[in-house]
Amino acid sequence: MSLGDEPGYPETGHTRTRLPESDPYGGASRRPARSSSRSLVTVVGVVVLLIAAIAFANRGGGDDPSSPKTTGGNGSQPNAAPTAATGTKPVETKSTDGIPTGFAHSEQGAASAAANYAVTLGSTGMFNKDSRHRILSGLYTSTAANDLQGALDTAYSATFLSKLGLDANGNPPQGSTFVSRTVPVGTKAQQYGDSNAKISVWYMGLIGMSGNSSTNPVTTTWKTWTFDLQWTDGDWKISADTQTDGPAPVPGDDQAATSDEISKAVEQYGGFTYAR
Repeated sequence: MSLGDEPGYPETGHTRTRLPESDPYGGASRRPARSSSRSLVTVVGVVVLLIAAIAFANRGGGDDPSSPKTTGGNGSQPNAAPTAATGTKPVETKSTDGIPTGFAHSEQGAASAAANYAVTLGSTGMFNKDSRHRILSGLYTSTAANDLQGALDTAYSATFLSKLGLDANGNPPQGSTFVSRTVPVGTKAQQYGDSNAKISVWYMGLIGMSGNSSTNPVTTTWKTWTFDLQWTDGDWKISADTQTDGPAPVPGDDQAATSDEISKAVEQYGGFTYAR
């Protein structure tokens, strides 16, 4: 099928390569697998929207979010962010739960905090009640954490977890690996001040169950997570957060990995502490 055969694409004469019809996670056709995986993402999205709705409802006053900080020479356009890693080294101090703490009291420190917080909030730790409570208390202001805890406990119910293939404690079936990761691509400072900052994190998410019997293979999502941060007790804390879809790039023609390959990759490749 040429690109011109699909809505929204001009005639180019090029050929789009399709993935093989066999599904790597159990022999089902590719299209039904994508439909099932989308259902999984939709379910997870309910929790994402809940987090955003509660955080938004608890927001205080502040600057107009439609007026991002500009630092260009004429004050009309922001400077382009460099693509190479720059600035000071990321924070080295971590709490007992592996959450980075002690970020610099600067715009770069706020950006680094936002990226790391997106990683933690997108992790499998959010699907277990005890670890979720520790994450909330470690990343959010005390007021925001208290407001979120009960609502998220209700959202992450046994019924919800079962739809993801997890037990009541957030554990996957024996022989399967549940994958939930957030991979920051970049950050943008919408606003910055000594006591408050608004940082957006553009990220790719991985979500799904890797296992021979899985009907929801691991897929990718693209979103932008915006955090309202407060400088509290010597560190940046989240007071509110919202998410929007995209921007999502055009999918490539990489062949999907097998369930075993995905499981091994998740086990063997750890995450990063992000800077800038």
